[in-house]
Amino acid sequence: MALFCAAVCRRFSVDLYGIRTNGVTVIHSSFTATSGARLPLYRHYSPPKSRLGIGMQIVSRLQGANAKYELFLQRYFPRFYVLYHTFTKGIQLLFQDAKEVTVIRTRMLTNSVEVQDLPYRDMEKLRQFRKDMIRAIPLLLISIPPFANYLVFVLMYLFPRQLLIRHFWTPQQQTEFQGVNHSHRAQHHWAVLKGLESAGSLVKDGRLKISLLDLCNKVQSGVHPNISDIQVIQGLFSGAPLSIKRINANQMRQLCPLFFLTSRLPTPMIGTRLNSHAIELLQLDRALSRHGLHQLDDSELRQACYVRGLDSGSLSINQCREWLSQWLQFSSHLKESEVSLLVHSMVLLSANYPKPSHH
Repeated sequence: MALFCAAVCRRFSVDLYGIRTNGVTVIHSSFTATSGARLPLYRHYSPPKSRLGIGMQIVSRLQGANAKYELFLQRYFPRFYVLYHTFTKGIQLLFQDAKEVTVIRTRMLTNSVEVQDLPYRDMEKLRQFRKDMIRAIPLLLISIPPFANYLVFVLMYLFPRQLLIRHFWTPQQQTEFQGVNHSHRAQHHWAVLKGLESAGSLVKDGRLKISLLDLCNKVQSGVHPNISDIQVIQGLFSGAPLSIKRINANQMRQLCPLFFLTSRLPTPMIGTRLNSHAIELLQLDRALSRHGLHQLDDSELRQACYVRGLDSGSLSINQCREWLSQWLQFSSHLKESEVSLLVHSMVLLSANYPKPSHH
């Protein structure tokens, strides 16, 4: 809690004093009259240069105490200082994200804008912030009992990947944890391919059946497929047996880790959640196509690839840009009824990249 209070004080200390405009300080106060009504009072005055307001003195003292505390930690407890610095910076980033999300939500309500019509960065901000808040719920619940915040701090220190959201990771941890999370996701690639192959054997159209099974064999043998190999079977994923809600329960559960979703839910609920995340990803793709791939900075580019199933941390920026360009090339032609292909392509297009194709 001490860390949290220090961080909040740092974040909001600038708001303790009044608003200064052209050398004039405007202080707003209120008092309760005998009738119970609250009457605002405004005083306008120009303070002497030799006199500091009480609020400014408090701010100055807080900043000085905080600077001494940081210097003490940095000198005698360098490892703890890194944790402290990451935590305080994380609080600032979290407040900043919350403020940006509020602005986006307000704009949506004011202008009657639907989520799918938002600019790419706004849509991605909403998606990521919702994900972060859902992830933070268990830690908040643990901290409710009295004195439990000390236990929470220990758990945060011991299990940062499992319990903390990205705001409270160091840059090194972000790279490391993304790699670990992707390795867990990649463990399901083989099962997804075998499940797709099994479902493909039930396809009635002989030509499309051969194309699908050939694609599965290609990927299983270590070949990165061409976009045309995927586009030719696109129509199969809008109905049985390959649409999101028509694939078998085991295949649904193998697809859940691609979005880092739990598979320990009833099958109908899993299908609904997969469909919702797949449609959201398709809407993000459409927004990104409008936004323009060239306008993404390096971190946004890596994050976009990671969300779509690629281990972007192990690739160069040019490889990430090439892969995302290929992804958008095929997803831009998908319908919402074909989002099952989008989900399966998180394996088909990422499992062997950047290995060259064989002809």
